[in-house]
Amino acid sequence: MENPVIDLKGLTKCYGSLKAVDNLNLKIGRGEIFGLLGPNGAGKTTTILMMLGLTEPSSGKALVCGIDATTHPIPVKRKVGYMPDSIGFYDSMSALENLVYTGKLNGLSGSEAHKRALDLMDLIGLGSAVHKRASVFSRGMKQRLGLAEVLIKRPEVIILDEPTLGIDPAGVKEFLALIRQLSREQGLTVLLSSHHLHQVQMVCDRVGIFAAGKMQMEGDIDKLSQNLFADESYSVSITVRNALPVPWEHAAELQSISEVRQLRIAENVVEIACSSDVTPDLVRLFVAKGLDVIGVHRKEFGLDEIYQKYFENNLTEDKTDEKSRGIFQRYLTKK
Repeated sequence: MENPVIDLKGLTKCYGSLKAVDNLNLKIGRGEIFGLLGPNGAGKTTTILMMLGLTEPSSGKALVCGIDATTHPIPVKRKVGYMPDSIGFYDSMSALENLVYTGKLNGLSGSEAHKRALDLMDLIGLGSAVHKRASVFSRGMKQRLGLAEVLIKRPEVIILDEPTLGIDPAGVKEFLALIRQLSREQGLTVLLSSHHLHQVQMVCDRVGIFAAGKMQMEGDIDKLSQNLFADESYSVSITVRNALPVPWEHAAELQSISEVRQLRIAENVVEIACSSDVTPDLVRLFVAKGLDVIGVHRKEFGLDEIYQKYFENNLTEDKTDEKSRGIFQRYLTKK
């Protein structure tokens, strides 16, 4: 990746003998939404603090917009908007007054801050609440106001640390859709830190699985699933009208297709795991054999399956990773 907006090189942070972040290398491009996915205690927030120049790395570098965050933290802060998981406002002030105050702190004139604040309130869907005190805002409204506060200085990068914490499902969907809209329309680079798998999958272009201070793997959902489910990265269920006999006379012919890895027949459903997408070839074969195909469904592996599969393949990890695996397992069990 040429000229990444975020470039972390061997980033490491130690607290005594504990490595909170361990040799992290990561590049994020302009206009990309990257999800930093991991359980609480994985090192996500420590990474963010180093990117903002709020804590020094033990070794390595955090370059943001080409600027070293450790040696030049103030220029980095001018280009980055940061939204923590818990946002505070002046409750006695209106939403508009809070935004204008933040704008002035970022060097805007009063008139410019006022204009931008009004525009942003409309953008985030709170145009009718500009004169309401922040104290009466719901959690979801405060998160939207927090996003406006981040955007008022027109940053090149926004970093969101657990931004949907405590928001109802409908509010989460709207908030994430707004993030994606801003990224696409304004070319904003977004780093979204979360331990909510489904939310990350909804909005991010790429995902990094972060556990025990290390980037365990990263890529888009298709890349991650192909790496972990190499023999079954494309799984197709084909439903026919009538139940099939076992053994099925055409099973061998189906398995002779080089991409087919596994085959399972359950009454009138044939489940086929393939190394690449040969769904059209499979359907043509079924039709050629005189079978009435009434349904075709391709299974896609989401982050839930990816994360579980990753830990299944890494059972020799140390105790810290076992703790991370346990946290995620409890999370998945509650879903």
